[in-house]
Amino acid sequence: MTLYLLSLHQPQGELPPEPEFLAGVMRQIGELRAELASTGSWVFGQGLHGPETATVLRARDGEVLITDGPFVEGKEYLGGITIIDVPDLDAALDWGRRYAVATTLPIEVRPFQGGAGD
Repeated sequence: MTLYLLSLHQPQGELPPEPEFLAGVMRQIGELRAELASTGSWVFGQGLHGPETATVLRARDGEVLITDGPFVEGKEYLGGITIIDVPDLDAALDWGRRYAVATTLPIEVRPFQGGAGD
């Protein structure tokens, strides 16, 4: 089994979705989580607050500089993560597709270092 990160990328600056739409998305995500758990593939997942809540620490010249906000400007930001433990990339991509359909957001699928494929 290999650990994969499914990262959900949210568009920057758009209004939040309508409550009815969001309720449907959350229901589908709950169903996906339950199915992952039933197969033993669920490790962890959670949504994140917006990038305006971020604090960035950067080491420079022996000091650590602390700044508010995101590290980079972009049109999308990391909105949440799910970590799964599945046999291979094909299985991870299948779950990623299902999350993309459920959330209507771009999903990045990336293996952790030190897995079976390394």
